[in-house]
Amino acid sequence: MSSDRTPVYFLSHGGPNIIYDVDHPAYRKLQQIGKEITTKVTPKAVVVFSAHWQAGKAEIQVNTAETTDLIFDFYGFPSHYYKEKYPNTSSKEVAEKVMTSLSDAGIQVEGVKRGLDHGVWACFKCAFAPDENPLNVPIVQVSLFNTEDPNQHYRLGKAVSGLREENILIIVSGMAVHNLRDLGVSFGNPKPMPYTTSFDEALKDAVTVKPAEREQKLTKLLKRGDARQAHPTFDHLLPIHVGAGAAGNDFGKRLWTLQEGSMSWAQYRFGEVAGS
Repeated sequence: MSSDRTPVYFLSHGGPNIIYDVDHPAYRKLQQIGKEITTKVTPKAVVVFSAHWQAGKAEIQVNTAETTDLIFDFYGFPSHYYKEKYPNTSSKEVAEKVMTSLSDAGIQVEGVKRGLDHGVWACFKCAFAPDENPLNVPIVQVSLFNTEDPNQHYRLGKAVSGLREENILIIVSGMAVHNLRDLGVSFGNPKPMPYTTSFDEALKDAVTVKPAEREQKLTKLLKRGDARQAHPTFDHLLPIHVGAGAAGNDFGKRLWTLQEGSMSWAQYRFGEVAGS
């Protein structure tokens, strides 16, 4: 690490098929990010927020189970997808730290037993392949709110930002652009939809401004004319609001992007890493 706190990463995670698509540029980029984390950041634990877990409108849930199964929260894929494994353990100590941080910030929080959804395990299998680049630290998943309120999610990130000073890494998982409805239109055509390009660049502009201006810029994103094309629902966008909130005064940087049909695979990091 370049400072006394860990960075924050936003990972565009794609569908579960990414774990088999080893020649896809996003697969290789996730591998690179994973290697950066295991060799340069070297956290003692990971706290992860995924687009695929919303709790209550005013309540957050934290997985407190030390061992859990994977959740196969997708449909219509070949049978072997539903037999996938990703070895992982959680940590009651870290889960309790998360819950205390949230409670101290005035956020209702509940501990639950829940598996990792594919917004975590699919991209983690690319970034932290068990045989090639194992993470080997506890993973604690935390929910989003069941709202589309960007400021509420920014505050959620702020509430857990102190964990970074304890060598706990925060990863938020979503997609920079995510329109499943237009997949049929764009399938087989790598050219991005017009809104994919425009929103992806607007997201970069919002994330990379001065930290004092970032929350306002990210909030305005949801009011853009192309926002509901890029994200018919905001569940895959809101994780970056959590990450930006957790980043505090650290600047955001787009590490890479790929605009592909109705999706963008942009990957971000807040804060610096020595040698990167």
